[in-house]
Amino acid sequence: MAGPQPNSRRSLAFAEMTGEGARCVTPLQKRTENTPLPFGSPLAKLPHHNRGDVTMQGKILGFDPGSGEGMISGEDGRRYAFGPTEWRHRSAPQSGQRVDFDAQDGRAAGIYVTGGGAMAADKNRFVAALLAFFLGTLGLHKFYLGRIKAGIIMLCVAVFGSILFGVPTAIIAIIALIECIIYLVTPDEAFERKYVEGDTAWF
Repeated sequence: MAGPQPNSRRSLAFAEMTGEGARCVTPLQKRTENTPLPFGSPLAKLPHHNRGDVTMQGKILGFDPGSGEGMISGEDGRRYAFGPTEWRHRSAPQSGQRVDFDAQDGRAAGIYVTGGGAMAADKNRFVAALLAFFLGTLGLHKFYLGRIKAGIIMLCVAVFGSILFGVPTAIIAIIALIECIIYLVTPDEAFERKYVEGDTAWF
């Protein structure tokens, strides 16, 4: 079997002989299988099965917002550094968050959040529902969930709603009641993902 011409640009694959026979391997696959990927390389975006990395669970030990660098404690007892290009969640990392990641040459790659951190653990959907039911017109449940802008809007509408005969205040009260019901019927994981870690401000 004749091998490809060394200088041919049209050759996209070459034959690699093994004990079981020949298989076709592209240069990209050859590079990925036999050589460690540098951190930040575009090849790091390849699917897991093409990269040969070890996928595991871990917890974020710390994160520096200035540099975008952080550290993960893996389930194997080792620590893995990571950078902003490997973070796959839309909100910033938090200490204590549980994550799923690929261990790659002592660093963490392809990091996905599987559970909330210390801040998320303090946010309870039942507390949010009670605040929405009793003090929802003042927007306290929004402040509790960290939705400051939405809380200020509800508070201002409630305070100045009397100018329009209390109609805006009544509307805010209805919104708060609806949100109270939504909080109660939403499962814990979905509540955490949508209202604590996510950026949902209304409903």
